[in-house]
Amino acid sequence: MRIAVAGGPVVVAASLAGFPLLRLGAQTLAGRDPFTLGIASGCPTAQSVVLWTRLAPDPLSPDGGMGTAEVDVLWELAQDPGFQRMVRSGTATARADDAHSLHVEVNGLQAACDYWYRFSAAGARSATGRTRTAPAPGDARAVRVAFCACQQYEQGYYIAYRDMAQQSPDLVLHLGDYIYESSWGRAHVRHHVGGIPTTLPAYRARYALYKGDADLQAAHAASPWLVTWDDHEVANDYTNDISPLLTDPAQFLAMRAAAYRAWWEHMPVPLHMRPVGAQARIHGRWRFGDMLDLVMLDARQHRDHHVCLFGRSASPPVDCADRHDPARSMLGAEQEAWFSREMARPAPHWTVVAQTTLMAPVDRARDGEPSGYWMDGWDGYAATRDRLLGALQQRRPGSALVLSGDVHAFWAADLSRRPGERPMATEFVGGAITSEGPSAATVKRQMARNPHLRYGRGDRQGYGLVTLAPDNAQVSFRAASTVKSPTASVDTLARFVVEAGRAGVVQG
Repeated sequence: MRIAVAGGPVVVAASLAGFPLLRLGAQTLAGRDPFTLGIASGCPTAQSVVLWTRLAPDPLSPDGGMGTAEVDVLWELAQDPGFQRMVRSGTATARADDAHSLHVEVNGLQAACDYWYRFSAAGARSATGRTRTAPAPGDARAVRVAFCACQQYEQGYYIAYRDMAQQSPDLVLHLGDYIYESSWGRAHVRHHVGGIPTTLPAYRARYALYKGDADLQAAHAASPWLVTWDDHEVANDYTNDISPLLTDPAQFLAMRAAAYRAWWEHMPVPLHMRPVGAQARIHGRWRFGDMLDLVMLDARQHRDHHVCLFGRSASPPVDCADRHDPARSMLGAEQEAWFSREMARPAPHWTVVAQTTLMAPVDRARDGEPSGYWMDGWDGYAATRDRLLGALQQRRPGSALVLSGDVHAFWAADLSRRPGERPMATEFVGGAITSEGPSAATVKRQMARNPHLRYGRGDRQGYGLVTLAPDNAQVSFRAASTVKSPTASVDTLARFVVEAGRAGVVQG
């Protein structure tokens, strides 16, 4: 992607007629909107942000309706929504190889500042988005973060995203399962197009279907995002180079390469995250002044294969000695070593570990049964969890939060390295945007068997919202009254306060 940038005050003509939009003999778009998938921003630092869009006038077609054209796109960044105080502008070339997606990395910005951005191409102009840079070192202002996961398109409307856009947080964390490759669940309100994706065009079409949702687009346009992936972006319960349904590594890695490429094409992430074949580095550390050190993990790409139920689904819950094997890793040796190095750095007021699934141990056995654990979660990689919590314990005592997704329920849990020990971190799982959760009986049983699970709710869908201040972290679970109606309301399901230096769930 070629980018030309103009810094400082910029004057933009009211007409776009003279802008060189289409090249290489491409046909015109004949009045069709190329911005059907919306716009987004992400990966904010104190000086930079990534701006994203993808040109797709026919989003569900194999090429998005763009053919092989190279398209020059004008992007603009301003300090006001009317674009009277222009800060940066430039052109970026959208190419067919990247599904005509753009990842514009804008540098030299002011810290802790709101900006507005937009794109123009082929005589059309995108919606306007709002983004925000991170506070600079030395700035201890509060930071407001939304966290979410699991948005199975068929199972409900994205009511939570409409509410999230209205909340306009400083940052949104998406913790995986942005798309679902398969169809499942009850009472579908809309439907996937096509079967289970295994090729790049099919994954692109699935992302296009999801990103066409107006409420999801509104949440992307309201705040910058940080994103990781879980399993459904590729295949359910996959581990590294195999999945339960495709155990030939060569075949699966070809599918994984297509899925990773489509993920990158549709996320507001920088160019260096672009996959090379079936490999991509997406984990990273993000600093927000003196208030927050945020570590985003990749708990899917590098993990060892399941034990106890190898070659099958990760269910039903089982137990075996191999799940404690210290040679096994959920993150991979390189990412674990990186995490330990990052945790050895000086800590700000709060450390947040953002990752994909419930970290607290959960004995899922039914009454009267021996212990049983889910092998696709952290319980299948117990030694990795212990090493991670040990590294986290080096930081400011009691001022660490783990924000999680995947399990389709709201959870609040005390985290300790050993049963009965005083908690050294606090975990919150922000439910699911739409995906169906466990029954009330299941949640009640799991809380009874696992007293460190201090709050659980699986019958409502939504997201979490946390405000980090020097003295405490205030967490709210926001839930839709139902995801089966597009006009449903959203309210606060529960509130929690974590005092700085005193880990543990306190509801109130």
